[in-house]
Amino acid sequence: MNGILIIAHAPLASALRQCVLHVFPDNAAGVVALDVQPDMPPEETLAQARIMLKQLGTPHALVLADLFGATPCNVAAKLVDGVNTKLIAGINLPMLLRAVSYRKESLDALVARALVGGAQGVMQVTITAPQNQVRKNHDQDQHDHQQ
Repeated sequence: MNGILIIAHAPLASALRQCVLHVFPDNAAGVVALDVQPDMPPEETLAQARIMLKQLGTPHALVLADLFGATPCNVAAKLVDGVNTKLIAGINLPMLLRAVSYRKESLDALVARALVGGAQGVMQVTITAPQNQVRKNHDQDQHDHQQ
């Protein structure tokens, strides 16, 4: 089973972990979070991330960072090897939920599932006000002249 390490600006990593544990409470040991504090040196963050990765106790792990090019992602890039650990930047909750759901799959399959979950979880939701909706013919009252 794959472990999942979330590395993000504080308090996002812990908040995402709490959200996922709300849905999957039995996955606490397999999902860990590292909140990167604004004053924490990158070397210290990397050291903490290495410890957390070992604490997962899994042969493979998916590392999820919040923003490509920012400190959490840059640290994570130094952490992963591309074989036993892989990194995705741009974490969102749908991505994380999908990743936890498919932790038992191969690491490559898990990466693919997480990416699809993240992309499919982002959409525009449109709501049309009732006054702008087209009325069906059988709903129209020929004597209703109010606008």
